[in-house]
Amino acid sequence: MLDDYFRQYGLIAIFMVIAIGVPISMLMMSWTAGRIGLRPNNPTAVKSDTYECGVEPIGGKWELFNFRYYMFAILFVIFDVEVVFLYPWAAKFLQLELFALIEMAVFVGILVVGLAYAWRKNDLDWA
Repeated sequence: MLDDYFRQYGLIAIFMVIAIGVPISMLMMSWTAGRIGLRPNNPTAVKSDTYECGVEPIGGKWELFNFRYYMFAILFVIFDVEVVFLYPWAAKFLQLELFALIEMAVFVGILVVGLAYAWRKNDLDWA
């Protein structure tokens, strides 16, 4: 029983070594290829220019965006993640008891308060 316990952690350790080792080895191979001349290095003004979907860039490289775009994106991610938590709960709804219903009502209530706050601050207005 204890042997199986350590074997499971050994597998996790192996996966961690692979997850860390593969990206580091790829970066090292790319760096080595650049140092010995296998990887081309030919920067030009066109390659260094800001890319906007094939359209000529408007403004400079450090043009500031309106913060509303970031807030809109963050709100989308928050409410998108909500679905990740709601789906398993909805799939097992009939097997769950009243406590799970109360927990989910509190969770959704907190999100509704956040939505009302964002709505009141006009963070949902795109223009």
